[in-house]
Amino acid sequence: MSASGLLAQLLNGLASASSLFLVSVGLSLIFGVTRTINFAHGSFYMLGAFIAYSSVDLLSPHIGFWPALLLAPLACGVLGAITEMLLLRRIYKAPELFQLLATFALVLVIKDAALWLWGPEELFGPRATGLEGSVEILGRQFPTYDLFLIAVGPCVLLGLTLLLTKTRFGTLVRAATQDREMVGALGVNQAWLFTAVFALGTLLAGLGGALQLPREPASLEADMLTIGAAFVVVVVGGMGSIPGAFIAALLVAELKAVCIWLGVQEIGGVEISFSKLTLVVEFLVMAVVLIWRPWGLLGKPQSLSRNGGEHELPLHPAGRGATSAWIALLIALVLLPLLVGDAGSYSTVLLTDIFIAALFAASLHFILGPGGMHSFGHAAYFGLGAYGAALLVRSLDLSMPAALLLGPLVAAAGALLYGWFCVRLSGVYLTMLTLAFAQISWAIVFQWDDFTGGSNGVTGVWPPEWASNGPAFYWLALAICALGIWLLRRMLFSPLGYALRASRDSALRADAIGIDVRRVQWTAFVIAGLFAGLAGALYAFSKGGVAPDAMSVTKSVDGLVMVMLGGVQTLAGPVVGAAVFTWLHDTVARNTEYWRALLGGIMLVLVLLAPQGIAGYAQLLWARFAPKKVQGVAS
Repeated sequence: MSASGLLAQLLNGLASASSLFLVSVGLSLIFGVTRTINFAHGSFYMLGAFIAYSSVDLLSPHIGFWPALLLAPLACGVLGAITEMLLLRRIYKAPELFQLLATFALVLVIKDAALWLWGPEELFGPRATGLEGSVEILGRQFPTYDLFLIAVGPCVLLGLTLLLTKTRFGTLVRAATQDREMVGALGVNQAWLFTAVFALGTLLAGLGGALQLPREPASLEADMLTIGAAFVVVVVGGMGSIPGAFIAALLVAELKAVCIWLGVQEIGGVEISFSKLTLVVEFLVMAVVLIWRPWGLLGKPQSLSRNGGEHELPLHPAGRGATSAWIALLIALVLLPLLVGDAGSYSTVLLTDIFIAALFAASLHFILGPGGMHSFGHAAYFGLGAYGAALLVRSLDLSMPAALLLGPLVAAAGALLYGWFCVRLSGVYLTMLTLAFAQISWAIVFQWDDFTGGSNGVTGVWPPEWASNGPAFYWLALAICALGIWLLRRMLFSPLGYALRASRDSALRADAIGIDVRRVQWTAFVIAGLFAGLAGALYAFSKGGVAPDAMSVTKSVDGLVMVMLGGVQTLAGPVVGAAVFTWLHDTVARNTEYWRALLGGIMLVLVLLAPQGIAGYAQLLWARFAPKKVQGVAS
């Protein structure tokens, strides 16, 4: 370690902070004004890099490098405005999780569009004209272009500050950030305000991607890598706060730079690799800030909505007809392997995946729908259950039944710890804290090579001979998942379930009648983690092992998609959504290279035409057309 090395890393951190600020400040504006969790914001960053590559390649000989480069953010701004008008404008009044589903579907569509246009390879752009060289700082060469990037961030901050404080548009944006209902009541055309803000936000994301091109290649993975860090910056800085986003970007980038500079250090006789913390340091910062100051460093507590929220339909036990249908389906699934024989082995494997996915989705629905706790990191408990079961088999040589019993307890312990902090928050802050804890868990299993196998995971975890012969494991998975889903349904109609729904509908009223809201929510959180861990333990044996992907953000989003597709206001929703999503994912992926776009398109159609989900839409049709005498409440 040296002073010159520290300075070089700090300067690298400043350059990275400017790029992170550009993409995050656009998300902060969109987030603050529209209250939309725009999961596709990282996709516009990615498009900015790819469009810049093409525009520079084609146009720089004619108009110069910089004009060609700056066409990319303008194109992203136009695409953002079109996206807002055609898609998001139709779902602003929908619950925020449906907006999440729509923007996640948009991520899939944009990724495959980029794959079709530019191919799968990383694309390296040319050096920035006029800034190709380097300067010497304390005996070290530092790229001139990185110095330029350091200056860009403050310049954009100054420009946005002037825009928001010296113009009527900026006044409306600031007012909408604080109280958008009042802005609408004063007669402001919110539709065009939202479009303009969304276009500005995506333009800034595209600018961030374009300016990174001389520094990093354009890559299809940039969208997901960017959106996580951008969410962190927005939440840490304060939703809608431009200076807060700048300070948070500096804080995150410089902490990473210091971790790289420290490298491997010996503390108290133990070697600690600080460089590995770069994968998780931003989420550690977010977790600390959310626990200490949930509205961010420079943010303000959000005002309460005046619209009263979405009307939640009451849940009812399944009627006699629905119960008979579920029993008939269960009997059919039990008999299926006997009817199809060996020819149906692939079908039983796919159905096993569906059973596991259904239990995972049902555990998430338990806290998401009836509990009103929006989790962005439920895969953490799925992964903890899977790793717990796998490591118990590999390290302690336990049997599969013992691992299936003890593995979920590992997940429950994780939910017990994380839930204690999470239930103290609500809304988007709760969502982001669950994301932070999930990413911390993912980083631990990804980097703990000696214990978890690191990026390779744990392998060689197969069912014993008695469970691997014929359809035995299929029947075991069916029995465990069916029992788990039934228990979750039963608990929703127990005193705990009624208290949980009362806490969701009105925490103040629930507290007034003697319900300990936090304890009820914490208990539900642990129960959901336990059953997610059970699904994870089954997953480990069905796949012969587990890798860090089992607890990634993508896995958490998959669970949310399943619940939303099926319908969050119905108990059948997570089961139906898991079946449809798993089947679509498998079928579409096997039949086309561009399966993400097709899957995303199907999800968009469902969001626009049936926002209440497949099961919810079916329930509405039944209520509308079935004779009243035979109508039974089928949840």
